[in-house]
Amino acid sequence: MFSTTVERRRFLALLAAGAAMPLASACGAKTAAKGSFPIQKSEAEWRRVLSAEQFYILRQEGTERPYTSPLLKEHRKGTFVCAADGTALFASSTKFESGTGWPSFFRPIAKGVGTSTDRSLGMARTEVHCSQCGGHLGHVFDDGPAPTGLRYCINGDALKFRPA
Repeated sequence: MFSTTVERRRFLALLAAGAAMPLASACGAKTAAKGSFPIQKSEAEWRRVLSAEQFYILRQEGTERPYTSPLLKEHRKGTFVCAADGTALFASSTKFESGTGWPSFFRPIAKGVGTSTDRSLGMARTEVHCSQCGGHLGHVFDDGPAPTGLRYCINGDALKFRPA
């Protein structure tokens, strides 16, 4: 049963990523989460501190290609932090192999992330963003493992890993 679920997730992830790439290019990139956040920088300041891929994901709500993040294979003890500002987001003990092609977690660190509704692909999804800078991280779905039943599907380029 698990391999069927993993294969279905892998297929859906690849399908969604393939569909999202042209849509993102055709519609133009959005900006990071709306609202006031403790860490504020101009677009130029963000471009100076982030790589082009990090800027695309964190500040323009982009998505990296599945299976491209080195953090997929990161299994050491430690903390996954926001690549933009270093905010602690996920403990390594909450990471699991979802088979989707993106690092997945079943619970964020308290007060590390915020959520909002994303309607960009003609459907409602729950977007996950950094609580401190508003940077886009990914999305959360209700098909994860116990104990939460949640799957925080996070772009690896939005994260950095800090070993314990």
